[in-house]
Amino acid sequence: MSTLLLHFEDERASAERLAVACALNSACIERHRFPDDELRLRLPLPEGGQMAERLVIYRSLARPNDKLVELMLTVRQARELGAQQVWLVAPYLAYMRQDIAFHPGEVVSQRVVGRFLADLFDGVITVDPHLHRINSLDEAIPLPHAISLSGAPMLAQLIARHHQRPLLIGPDAESAQWIEVAARAQGFDHGVCTKVRHGDKHVQIQLPAVSVAGRAVVILDDVASSGRTLAEAARLLLAAGAESVDVAVTHALFAGDALDVIRAAGVRQVWSTDCITHDSNAIEMAPLLAEALRPLLQA
Repeated sequence: MSTLLLHFEDERASAERLAVACALNSACIERHRFPDDELRLRLPLPEGGQMAERLVIYRSLARPNDKLVELMLTVRQARELGAQQVWLVAPYLAYMRQDIAFHPGEVVSQRVVGRFLADLFDGVITVDPHLHRINSLDEAIPLPHAISLSGAPMLAQLIARHHQRPLLIGPDAESAQWIEVAARAQGFDHGVCTKVRHGDKHVQIQLPAVSVAGRAVVILDDVASSGRTLAEAARLLLAAGAESVDVAVTHALFAGDALDVIRAAGVRQVWSTDCITHDSNAIEMAPLLAEALRPLLQA
């Protein structure tokens, strides 16, 4: 079965690294935006106009609204052109935080978007999806191949190269799953903060009952968005006597002034994976993604 990896221009570098790791040919989807914001997409076709029988689409879903429409248009057209299997590699998976209706009438976007992706694809591979009240990704995306990987062990390796005896701190209870994986991988001391959120940019943090005095502390989490939680944790850690505070995250969203806010709080280094392209990227995820993708392509 012929296989082709498709990507968009803004993610060419990350997608091509995955293509090389899996020994796949890759091609770019042409994208044009009309003045009224509608999209025109053009799939790359060889002579004769026959699409590859199996496609891998690389699309990280940060700032997702246009991208979800892109996926819908791309996959529906690709299947009409002969694609029999279509796999999605989405290193960042959006709309996972809203997993219940907190108020009457709220849309549970995790279920809606999960079913949307399940209707389009034969399988989905992602990294550190924000799953809080469910145990596995296939509860959100009902597919036999809904694969969730973790960047925590690779972040732990990076941290170990910079610090001999760091203390890992999670900024809130939801970060505990990643903190525990990273700490176990390298034998790091660790703790998790308690957080009360009062809005998108107003949080209250309580440090864990662990001594931070004189320690090189690394705050580790799955995602940095507004930056307020990380910044508040960093200020408290430095006030409690931490020698230094760095930040390591899987997903570098850093919306608006988030990175400036984090650095102003005294954070020294900010590291992220390339699940979302950002200047802080320090880890390439292609080897991990390829390890999960290869068995699907050989089946």
